[in-house]
Amino acid sequence: MNKHSDQFEASACDTPQTKRGHERRIALLLSANQLFLERGYDAVSLDDIVHHAGGSKASIYKYFGSKDGLFTAICDYRCEIFFKDICNQFDCQQDQLRHYLIQTLKNFYQHIIQPENAAFLRLIVEQAQRSPELARYIMEQGPRHIQKAIENALTRAHQNKLIHCTQPEYSAQLYFGIIRDLEWHIIMNTPIEKTEQEISNYIQYCVDRFLDAHQKH
Repeated sequence: MNKHSDQFEASACDTPQTKRGHERRIALLLSANQLFLERGYDAVSLDDIVHHAGGSKASIYKYFGSKDGLFTAICDYRCEIFFKDICNQFDCQQDQLRHYLIQTLKNFYQHIIQPENAAFLRLIVEQAQRSPELARYIMEQGPRHIQKAIENALTRAHQNKLIHCTQPEYSAQLYFGIIRDLEWHIIMNTPIEKTEQEISNYIQYCVDRFLDAHQKH
């Protein structure tokens, strides 16, 4: 774990020891998540969150330390949900690499076009401007986490002579560049003027060119 992760986890304060405490923490987290998405981070006060969730501000300070700590906890919560079904571990004996790479990009795209995920992605980009530490933390928990999974898959594929990939870190960055344009449309909240079938065809085409480039000539 990097020093930025340590810094944010250290600010999380107390871990609930009872079922009631756990339920209170979750209620505050979910209420804050809803209000931040509806109004924006700066427009929501701790009083607003307490009024929506019940309880007291003392619980926020106890379980999250501050409003920033609460927002970081929401980021952790949403990242865990967002990434858990996108990129499974690659099994060279069972998985077909082309299908694995195509499906991972399709999964990622389907996740980020969900309205709530898209709205939270924009909220993260906005808040990252005021907090470089938060930006680095989110990068480690989100994009770099899934990029590392692809890097590991490419490494195993290389070791099993399915592809020739001597720089898996660079190749993983190149791979996710395939959907960077789509991702920016979502962040900027501009329409994607492609049908689902056109996007599927585009992803398949790009993955095929990606794999072509990783054959030993």
